[in-house]
Amino acid sequence: MPEPQEQPPPGPRAAEPAAPPSPSRAFLEKLAYVAAPGAIVLGLLYYFGTTYTQAYYATYGVPTADLQLSVEAYLVRSPSAIFFPLWLLLFCGLAVLLVLGCAGRLLGRPEQRARREAVTGWLLAAGLLLVLAGFPVFFWEDRLPRLPEGWLRQFVPCLTVALGATMAFAAVQLRLGSGVEGRDRADPGHRTADRLWLAAGALLLGVLTMSLFFGMARYVAAAGRVEAMKDAAGGYVSSPRAVVYSRVPVNHHAPGILFDDLGSAGGPYRYQYRGFRVLAKTPARLYLVSHVTGQKSRTLVVLPDDNTVRIEISP
Repeated sequence: MPEPQEQPPPGPRAAEPAAPPSPSRAFLEKLAYVAAPGAIVLGLLYYFGTTYTQAYYATYGVPTADLQLSVEAYLVRSPSAIFFPLWLLLFCGLAVLLVLGCAGRLLGRPEQRARREAVTGWLLAAGLLLVLAGFPVFFWEDRLPRLPEGWLRQFVPCLTVALGATMAFAAVQLRLGSGVEGRDRADPGHRTADRLWLAAGALLLGVLTMSLFFGMARYVAAAGRVEAMKDAAGGYVSSPRAVVYSRVPVNHHAPGILFDDLGSAGGPYRYQYRGFRVLAKTPARLYLVSHVTGQKSRTLVVLPDDNTVRIEISP
């Protein structure tokens, strides 16, 4: 009888293909990609809208906590405040990317290795010096030498940090993207060095983001103050007119307000005041200003919103 042939041992069992994700899970993953950036954008808009509103009303001495504004009100105010700096940052970011792309292409050739290393060193050194020169503004601004008043004093320190972080990050990109010839990627030392350069790039991006956020917040606050001063100089033409009828005389120092005593024929609200504009209204108070243009002092008249006064408001 023929001998039975030996059967080969069974091979390893093939791995079963992974089950496709359920439709609900795939939808949630896609929603997370959209919702996470959207939440960050809404948070930034709310923060800048709050900063702008607080700076605007603080110019007149009105606490924003009394206004009880909604979240939507803060969000509506933010786009006009950040429109110019946001477009400026996008334009500068595009310019930086184009410059980095051209520099990487020109210096990435093998014959440009020596020049590339020199440029990388100079960019890194200059960038770190600028960061160290401007970074104390975040902590010791009151101890720094006084810069000229105005926009120069507001934005030079944070823009110095942003420029330095950008230059240092460009040096990191040149180091990681071009200087690879002659190195063994399997060498643990080289891999460790690359990880350290990547970590340095991430830290520089954090410094750049923080400095730009700080500068944007300063710009929004300054824009709120400038807008308040412009409204005061223009006579608050965009605010509604108000005619005040009071039971008792209202003592104030607002210029240009016309007073008339209607007498007993005017009923209980016999004292009439014309020329006011409504700056803000809260559930308990009315904040009124004068319509007179070119005011250097922003006189604010605060009246209780109760039965002692009656107000007629018109556009």
